[in-house]
Amino acid sequence: MNRYHVKSTVPILRIFDVEKAKEFYLHFLGFSLDWEHRYEEDYPLYMQVSLGECCLHLSEHHGDSSPGVQLRIHIEGIETYHHFLSEKKYKFARPGLEEAHGFKEVRVGDPFGNRLCFVEPIQSENLSTN
Repeated sequence: MNRYHVKSTVPILRIFDVEKAKEFYLHFLGFSLDWEHRYEEDYPLYMQVSLGECCLHLSEHHGDSSPGVQLRIHIEGIETYHHFLSEKKYKFARPGLEEAHGFKEVRVGDPFGNRLCFVEPIQSENLSTN
C-alpha cells in the first residue's frame, strides 16, 4: 500500500520580459498574480500566477526552463472562457475554439514561444446503452 499522494504539478515557464508576461497572463488570459520574488532589485524575476486550480511559475532565470514548452490545461466552461478571451480583442492573439481528439480546445502562444492549450472533453450525447 502506498503512503503518498501526488497532489499537483506546477510548471515553470521561461519569460524574457516582465511587462509582456503580465500583459499576456494577467490582462489577457485572466490569471491572478499570487507573488513575485527577486533576490535583489536588479536580479531576474520569479513569480507565480494562477487561474482557478491552475498554477504556473514564470521565470526570467536562465536555467529554470527552456522556451517552447506546451501545456494542456483542463478547464470547465471552455466556450465561456473562449468568449472571455475574444471580447478582449487582444492585439497579439485571437485564438479559436476547435474540436480535436474528443476535446474542445483553445490554443494560444505566449510572447516567449510557450504554447498553452486549454481543453475540455466533448460530452457524448448518447451515454445510455441498449
